[in-house]
Amino acid sequence: MTVPDEERIPPRAVPEDDAGYLEKITQAVFQAGFSWQVIRQKWPNFQAAFAGFDVDKVAAFTEEDVERLLEDKGIVRNGRKIEASIHNARVCQDLIRQHGSFYNYLRSLDGQAYNERAKKFSRQFKFMGPMGAYFFFWSVGEDVPEYHTWRAEQEQSGR
Repeated sequence: MTVPDEERIPPRAVPEDDAGYLEKITQAVFQAGFSWQVIRQKWPNFQAAFAGFDVDKVAAFTEEDVERLLEDKGIVRNGRKIEASIHNARVCQDLIRQHGSFYNYLRSLDGQAYNERAKKFSRQFKFMGPMGAYFFFWSVGEDVPEYHTWRAEQEQSGR
């Protein structure tokens, strides 16, 4: 039996607002080590647990919120990924202040080769390795190299 692409590959769409970008960053963080299907099934619970990915609300999460999330059986309860997601909301906040929106931040990266954009992105955000950055850029409609070519380059460079 062949699994349809929509069940194997996450949807691709440009987010409507900054919360949509934080949501995709958070998906990339939690996706690491899990199949897309597992994360997709739990995602409505993530949306509720992370305040609809409102950047300011998530950036203001406290240690009490971390404890609440660690006890939420509806999400992946990984403390390091939860803390990384809160950190990433704070990074988003800073980038939005600097550029006016997360979309404008991405436009500030235009003209850079994909590998340079991905490296910069991975340095700024926690739990964002090469695959996470690729997933993020692809899922929000940014230009990325063809997957199999990119993967071969990653393997060749030992990543």
